[in-house]
Amino acid sequence: MMRVGVIDYGVGNLRSVANALRHVGADPVVSDDAAILLACERLILPGVGAFAYGRDALAAKGLDRVVREAAACEKPLLGICVGMQLLFERSHEFGEHEGLGLIPGEIDAFSQDTGARRLRLPNVNWLPIAPEAKQNGLAGRLLDGVTDRSRFYFVHSYHAQSANPFAVASARYGGQPFAAAVAKGSIFATQFHPEKSGPDGLKMLKNFVN
Repeated sequence: MMRVGVIDYGVGNLRSVANALRHVGADPVVSDDAAILLACERLILPGVGAFAYGRDALAAKGLDRVVREAAACEKPLLGICVGMQLLFERSHEFGEHEGLGLIPGEIDAFSQDTGARRLRLPNVNWLPIAPEAKQNGLAGRLLDGVTDRSRFYFVHSYHAQSANPFAVASARYGGQPFAAAVAKGSIFATQFHPEKSGPDGLKMLKNFVN
């Protein structure tokens, strides 16, 4: 059974992620111990809440090093929501904050000035995603089976740009496109929560485990 390390830095839906992994046949290992996590065959960096708080919590436990080491040794790593955002160079959420810098680019706010009415934030929605042209590697495997009927669960006020060269799927909110998923080497990350996205999300997690 595939051991998937879930990085416990006090920020994220750990129980939901672990339950979803069990559902797709994996052995979730929820831990804040670097050695235990790096011994797993896959890693997941979950996250909810504010970027700066998540970054500080990750660093306080020395788990930023785990993420960097996983990327360096090309261990498959899945970032979820704020876990995805932390992989970028910086965020402009409540100021400017440095991220892990594993994916070039920045995290920005949605524009609330949409003309007709003020955009409601956070974006809490089930939305379709549009994969970019045919993907290879990890992104290709995880996006396999995504159709125009697939829907994924989003909860966020900040986002990466859909024009980012590492964006592999996009979505739209309030007429504004944004990166729904990004990939670079052994890293794949989603702005949505696959563990809360029903059959479509579970299929993506199963692809990650397999």
